[in-house]
Amino acid sequence: MNIVHGRGYVYGLQYHIVFCVKYRKPILTGEAETRLRDIFSMIAEDNCFTIEEMNMDKDHVHLLISCSPQNYIPSMMKALKGVSAHKLFKQMPELKKELYKGHLWNPSYFVATVSENTETQIREYIRAQKVVNV
Repeated sequence: MNIVHGRGYVYGLQYHIVFCVKYRKPILTGEAETRLRDIFSMIAEDNCFTIEEMNMDKDHVHLLISCSPQNYIPSMMKALKGVSAHKLFKQMPELKKELYKGHLWNPSYFVATVSENTETQIREYIRAQKVVNV
């Protein structure tokens, strides 16, 4: 875990975040997945948090995020989901046809804090999310 020392404060905040495609539609493959990875990285940079690990399966996303205490989880989620949906639909308008009323993400999400004791396990879990059928 990266411990940050600032003027008058020290912190190390990490969150494991999971959210799903609306109706669990299996659309996060190929080009859509590649574009979303780029979009999420841009959103993180624009909103001053870091995506430490990222993986997707066909219908959901796992992120390990590091951020400062000033980052508000609902604001990060709004940026991740809202901006990514807008940009992905702009780049790939054909995806809207696969989703009822053109919503990309389910409105709910999972978030859990990550400690120094669980960081390695969470990273391994996220990396193992994409199951490749041979």
